[in-house]
Amino acid sequence: MLTERTLVIVDAANVFGSVPDGWWRDRRGAAERLRDSLVPFAAAGLPGHPGPVELVLVVEGAARGVASVPGVRVETAPGSGDDLIVALVAAEAARSAGHGCVVVTADRELRQRVEAYGAQCAGPRAVWPLPPSRTD
Repeated sequence: MLTERTLVIVDAANVFGSVPDGWWRDRRGAAERLRDSLVPFAAAGLPGHPGPVELVLVVEGAARGVASVPGVRVETAPGSGDDLIVALVAAEAARSAGHGCVVVTADRELRQRVEAYGAQCAGPRAVWPLPPSRTD
């Protein structure tokens, strides 16, 4: 029996924007650092969502051009990152009823929009810091 993976969509701008580390000087670099830090979560999962999970990082604006890496698919929004996230959640809801979808963001309006499609939401702390090392 094939087991569906939880789809985890990360709002890049909102997540890297939650850490005041100078990200505004290099948004693309901040998105690349976030992408790289997400890789361990593909196997480890998130709290309440054991791995493996399918990770999608949504970038927009000055963060465009960030490439996907094994474990993290990067989707570039042609306009609003929030609109792309909602479209991805809606497509997932239409594709597989009951399949888990989690959006990582602190944006209240975005949370309301994706929850209307049945997605769960987690705050940026769900992916900061890195997950604990697996010993199994």
